[in-house]
Amino acid sequence: MNNAMAEVELVPFEQAHYEKLIEWVPTADFLKQWSGEAFTYPLTAEQLDEYRKQQEGDKPERLIYTALHQATGEPVGHISLGVINYHDRSGRIGKVLVGDEKMRGTGLGQWMVREVCRTAFDELQLHRVALGVFDFNVSALRCYERAGFQREGLKRDLRLVGNTYWSLVEMSMLEDEWEKLR
Repeated sequence: MNNAMAEVELVPFEQAHYEKLIEWVPTADFLKQWSGEAFTYPLTAEQLDEYRKQQEGDKPERLIYTALHQATGEPVGHISLGVINYHDRSGRIGKVLVGDEKMRGTGLGQWMVREVCRTAFDELQLHRVALGVFDFNVSALRCYERAGFQREGLKRDLRLVGNTYWSLVEMSMLEDEWEKLR
């Protein structure tokens, strides 16, 4: 972990973080890239209220985090672990966003992914964690590969955005691969 990450912690996503997250999503295309079909543009507090409800209960279907800069108390990123299946011991990382532009390129995204993997594998005892990333998002692909994820395949022309189809790269990590990284 570099020095910048020593100043950041993952905390549960709260209403106090809504404004910053909404600010980080400037266009409909960006919202689609970040969240897939989860939200409609413009992102609103009401949509985020519904999103947060998924993390309630003893066995939530989603864990949602804000990366918070400890010195300033300001949100700098967002990430979730969703589609948690306790029987099959699987989950899916999604909605990964380094929102603070000054923090991009510092390793924050990789750190957030690894922290969520730590929760997934070490605390929840999951066997498999997957994610999807659009194939044109080269920096995200590089981030996930550096975090230890393997490419599984390509879902070609999965989303029509404007007049262009976007293809999705599926990636995953298994618990034994996580053990080797630790």
